Order: sequence, then C-alpha cells, then structure tokens
Amino acid sequence: MASTAEQARQRLQDAGARCTEARVRVLAALMAAPAALSHADLRRGLEQEPGPALDRVTLYRVLEWLVERGLAHRVPGADRIWRFSVDAAEPPGHPQHGHFRCVRCERTFCMRATQRGLVRAVRAMLPEGFSGDEVELTVLGRCAECGAARAPAPRAAEALQ
Repeated sequence: MASTAEQARQRLQDAGARCTEARVRVLAALMAAPAALSHADLRRGLEQEPGPALDRVTLYRVLEWLVERGLAHRVPGADRIWRFSVDAAEPPGHPQHGHFRCVRCERTFCMRATQRGLVRAVRAMLPEGFSGDEVELTVLGRCAECGAARAPAPRAAEALQ
C-alpha cells in the first residue's frame, strides 16, 4: 500500500500539477487528518515532521493553491478560522458535500454523501430570477467521541434547539 505522501504525489500528478515538496507535505497532512485542520494545526504538525520547515506564508499559499485546484476545500469554523480538509476517499474536485461540526470539541468533518438532492431542493426554493451557484451545509451536533462522553455541550448547542 502506498504511503500518504505517495498518494498525495499521485493526486498532484493526476491534476497535472508540479509536485513541490511543500505541496506534497501539505496535501499528505490533510489526507492523513481525521478532521479539518486550521493553518496553525497544519503548521504545528508539519514542524514535527522531518524536512525543512514551511514558513506561514508558504503554507497559506499552498493551502490556497490546493483549494483553487479542487484538491482541498476550506470550511469555516465556529471560531471564524478556516479549516482545510481533503476527503482521501474522494477524487479531487469531488461534488459539493456537507460538513459536521462538533459543538463540544469544535472539530469539523466531511459528510461523505454528496448533497445533489439538497442543492436541487434549495435552488427550487430561491425567489424567481435568483440563481444559486453553491450550497454550503454545516450540521452542528456532537461527534461520536463527544456524544459518548455525555458531558454538557457548550452554549453553541443551544442554537440547535
């Protein structure tokens, strides 16, 4: 089985992109992550790996490049900080999909099912003459780990009721 770095390199090659060390390292880190990561999360994780350090500007540029090419996507967090994610099971540029954000631990996860039906339904609800290009869906709740803990959720969960 190929390593995550090899899989990242292959995705970049399949997209017809140059395989720079920074792109491979960042994409591999996103592919290996169980949840969406902030710039700071990525930077801390990459600092732990062997190899040259990535400065914060280079990391921002690589993340933006990955998002622009459809190799990663950006998800807003409850704290208004962008999180970046790659669904390793989906091909690059995969269809729109929803996200789940845990109100307790604040991690964000991709929901595997595409939301084609939801997109059609929302577009059908638009006022006459309006056209929607994208639909963003974020479900708030508790992830399996936090749901099992049964501790009180932060106040953000009150908005669900």
